[in-house]
Amino acid sequence: MIPKPDLSYERTLWVTHPLIAGMDEAGRGALAGPVCVGAVILPHDHPHLLRALKGVHDSKQLTERQRAELVLPIQEHAHAHGIGFASSVEIDQLGIVPATRLAASRALESMHCFPNYLLTDFRLELPELDLPQSAIVKGDQRSLSIACASILAKTARDEFMHEAHEQFPEYRFANHKGYGTLLHRKKIEQFGHSPIHRKTFQFKTGLVS
Repeated sequence: MIPKPDLSYERTLWVTHPLIAGMDEAGRGALAGPVCVGAVILPHDHPHLLRALKGVHDSKQLTERQRAELVLPIQEHAHAHGIGFASSVEIDQLGIVPATRLAASRALESMHCFPNYLLTDFRLELPELDLPQSAIVKGDQRSLSIACASILAKTARDEFMHEAHEQFPEYRFANHKGYGTLLHRKKIEQFGHSPIHRKTFQFKTGLVS
């Protein structure tokens, strides 16, 4: 059974760092669309935080509807929250790792207060920031802060891809959200790249008979 995120990491750190930002990304491996990073600072003095956010889980374990229903409770109970994007053009220009870090910096800058500690999902370290931080393997399954950030990132990016579907319906972005499904790869072979495709991301051709 996949563990449910709790506040074990946060409670250990809150003694010395009251403003802990959990961070996670969405869209890192997609063929189209931006990469998005969510950041959430949970209050260290909320007496019933686990109960208030009992539906929160690793975003990949939730349906799109379940994630959408959790956005408002997360925003209401969080001390601060933010979202940052890096576009497909920035991903092509910078590479996916620097672009993801750029989105993370934008997420932090969008909050009304700045954290004094970062809890990030694995591979989302931000070495350019002079902040203590811990990268946790499967962090969205272990830390409530990271799980909340995961949901905000995923829902924000999904919303972007639904809007992209309206603009470029032939690619069926609402179905696959820009990831490299068979349907999506067939659409790329049929129509070529759209303006939001990552031109530097490659996949095997010859899928359409």
